[in-house]
Amino acid sequence: MRKLLAAVAAVTLLGWAAGAAADDPIVVKFSHVVAEGTPKGQAALKFKELAEARLPGKVVVEVYPSSQLFGDDKELEALLLGDVQLIAPSLSKFDRYTKKVQVFDLPFLFDDIAAVDRFQQSEAGIGLLQSMRDNELEGLAYWHNGMKQLSANKELHVPADAAGLKFRIQPSDVLQAQFEAIGANPQKMKFSEVYQALQTGVVDGQENTWSNIYSQKFHEVQAAISETNHGVIDYMVVTNAEWWAGLPEDVRGGLAEAMAEATLYGNGIAHKLNEEAKAKIAAAGQAEILTLTPEEVAEWRKAMKPVWDKFAPDIGQDLIDAALSANGV
Repeated sequence: MRKLLAAVAAVTLLGWAAGAAADDPIVVKFSHVVAEGTPKGQAALKFKELAEARLPGKVVVEVYPSSQLFGDDKELEALLLGDVQLIAPSLSKFDRYTKKVQVFDLPFLFDDIAAVDRFQQSEAGIGLLQSMRDNELEGLAYWHNGMKQLSANKELHVPADAAGLKFRIQPSDVLQAQFEAIGANPQKMKFSEVYQALQTGVVDGQENTWSNIYSQKFHEVQAAISETNHGVIDYMVVTNAEWWAGLPEDVRGGLAEAMAEATLYGNGIAHKLNEEAKAKIAAAGQAEILTLTPEEVAEWRKAMKPVWDKFAPDIGQDLIDAALSANGV
């Protein structure tokens, strides 16, 4: 399958190269699966603005939010085939290319989003951006969304409250083990299908950031949201490595500068957008927001901690230690 994708991608790239000789601007399709009002949605729009301003007449960036082009189960394949040039999947999506990226899914590894940021900017974090070049994936940036909360059709105070419930998860072995550790039943499901699944009872709950919960209206079909901050949902902006290397030097440089600035912008507003979304959820009054006690949070931590040991051989204890060292600075 990989050889087939590579062959098709090569044909696509040759076609692009032929078109590049003309005066037409290079079209950069940026596909993602969330709403425009989320941190990722806003960062993508900022990238478009900055790239077109830096490269007038040379580049046109087309942003397709909310799975308009591809769902989260198809976007990586579309990138490798040359159907899009930029995507920003959740970090959970990359474990098929490198197990090391699973470090971001370990529950209760990071104290807060500032610790996540410190780790991502460290030598170890930057190394992960470059770890998938053998699979034709070039990591350009990390984009923040925020810390994850747990929602369900009942109140969740301690792990025992989740026993037997069905939770939607991203396709991640770590997240599957996380919910199995608390006696729940994880169900892998596309992001675009979650609202209906919650509404109809196909699943009982899910984990997500405040901005995703609000923008997807999950709070309308859940009884309660527990503020656990038990994990992180961040994204890696990636492109096809061969396409990126084949760009004219000035275009590649301008896009890299636009990406760096858009990353600072998006990451800078992520916390604000999540806090605003949390306030809107509270004001709507449809799902109760539960503030857990330190003792309750400690129970969640204890129940999920064995997941670390299970995946340490694949991730590497050195990488886990590097992530832990980003806490409490």
